[in-house]
Amino acid sequence: MTGDEFRTLALSFAGTTEAPHFDRAAFKLHRTFATLAADGASANVLLTPDEQEHHAGLQPGVFRRVPNKWGDQGWTTVSLADVDAARLRNVLESAWRAAHRPQRPRGRSRR
Repeated sequence: MTGDEFRTLALSFAGTTEAPHFDRAAFKLHRTFATLAADGASANVLLTPDEQEHHAGLQPGVFRRVPNKWGDQGWTTVSLADVDAARLRNVLESAWRAAHRPQRPRGRSRR
């Protein structure tokens, strides 16, 4: 899969918009669910920690945890040249569905 193919796939999910995000392109609904590297070689997708472990366990050369606090939250790097298009579609759909849930407001909680 190429970066352009990833972009087309990400934007195929209803309500998805693309916006700049540092040196990447971000794909979002209520919140960002995927980003595409500027060189188009990889993308980061937001998975649950269980999904992240599952995909990285099945294909460690294709899926790998982002190596920082974002990775702890489920952000996973995908090597686009090596990923199966059908698997990536399923992964992106899962991330997109999670982005349907609006984020909770930041700040102090009311008690």
